Amino acid sequence: MSEQHAHTSPGRRAWLGLLVTLGPVLLVSMDGSILFLAMPRVSQALTPTADQALWILDIYGFAVGSLLIAFGGIGDRYGRLKLLMIGAAVFGIGSAAAALAPTPEFLIAARALMGVAGATLLPSALAVLSELFGDPRRRAQAIGIFAAAFAVGFAIGPVVGGVLLERFWWGSVFLVNLPVIALFLVFAPVLLGEVRATRPGRVDAFSVATSAVGLLLVIYGLKHTAAGGVSAVPLATGIAGAALLTWFALRQRRLEYPLMDFSLFRDRVFTVAIITGLLPLAAWSATAYLAGVYLQSVLGLPVLRAALLALPGAMVLTTTCIVTPMVVDRIGKRTALVICHFSIAGGLLLLLPATTAGGVGWYVASTAVAGVGYGISFAVVADTAVGAVPTERAGSAGAIAETGNEIGNALGIALLGSLAALIFRLQGPDLAPTLDETLQLPSLASHLAGEAKSAFVTGLHAAAVVASLLHLALGALALRWLPRSATPEATADPLSEDTADRARTTA
Repeated sequence: MSEQHAHTSPGRRAWLGLLVTLGPVLLVSMDGSILFLAMPRVSQALTPTADQALWILDIYGFAVGSLLIAFGGIGDRYGRLKLLMIGAAVFGIGSAAAALAPTPEFLIAARALMGVAGATLLPSALAVLSELFGDPRRRAQAIGIFAAAFAVGFAIGPVVGGVLLERFWWGSVFLVNLPVIALFLVFAPVLLGEVRATRPGRVDAFSVATSAVGLLLVIYGLKHTAAGGVSAVPLATGIAGAALLTWFALRQRRLEYPLMDFSLFRDRVFTVAIITGLLPLAAWSATAYLAGVYLQSVLGLPVLRAALLALPGAMVLTTTCIVTPMVVDRIGKRTALVICHFSIAGGLLLLLPATTAGGVGWYVASTAVAGVGYGISFAVVADTAVGAVPTERAGSAGAIAETGNEIGNALGIALLGSLAALIFRLQGPDLAPTLDETLQLPSLASHLAGEAKSAFVTGLHAAAVVASLLHLALGALALRWLPRSATPEATADPLSEDTADRARTTA
């Protein structure tokens, strides 16, 4: 990219390019949560076993999270637009196959195909935007909108699923993807330009394999430990995955053209920002899951109404994602990161007054206050990752940020969800491992049902407190660790000049 292009204000083509890119991004994130309401219908139609039902839900996230790093590097070498087009086409094929799946095994395979395609779309779309918007401030605004689309997709997935299921069969939650994919395939070649690395070097196949398999094994181990407790297979799987990822990291330091540039983590702003991408997703995924159970199983709200109660928080999150780049331009990245963690901490603590008798208002207030921090985290992390490196390495940097999000999502359910489950087992009536299973027991006495609900709420409170304390600690770390002297102009690009020069040299 020429120096002149880097400082030219984006025109209509750039903004239209952003618009056409948002469609697949919205779909990729939405498909991570759209099955939450559709699974009962899927179970009635295909009668999967318990293990098959878990794989139908999880295989998509496993595939996306485990392949982000690999496809970020591949796009950097061989062309982001080319990878975007292939990924979108495969995502459409996978969606059609999932909608028409005749058996649970077929649906699992189709969801896996969708996850592989989704992993190609996120880092490449982020990298293409960095080329369309060469000016750092305009790029930050564009990436803020990109982040908002991703966040909103995950938040509205259950709502969209609920609306479709009221009128159509369960496969409609996948067929809704096809018109968006078709529009992208038509307009993307016209509006988006190809960007690839200008340097030589092939993608290291061994690094691709170890990063993908290592992440898959770690996420699998975490999720299955959360679902069934500590046992030999998930524990061994997680340890094997961690060993592979360690081997992967050591290998990158010896390669002339690494798949992931770990030297980026030498910069404190970049490091804190990536952690800021991981921790809020952990808090969000765990509390959203637990709060969903609370609204439906404790308070007895219908599924669609429970989903709609999340919309105020989603609106706050979306607005914050879009506004954050303009605000950061004035207050600096350090202040934004501090506000991010303190607002999430405060929002999570608003769940504490919720009881078995009521708490809808506290839940809505919690999502709204925490939504400010979640929105800042999405916008700041994405912009920091892409702005930290030269354009030809933007795919890999974006993949680091997106991988942090996926790992945070898995950690939230695995660790905070396990904490809530442990408290439920210790304080509940000990009749079944989960609240829903307990409440479905025949002839369950009312006082035992009340005891189970109370134990679940205690577990929800514990998860919220732990997540809040972690965010307070990271906010304090940002206050102490990040430089005060960074002016808003200096923070328009996240890294210092020295680190940026070092990133360019290693690239």
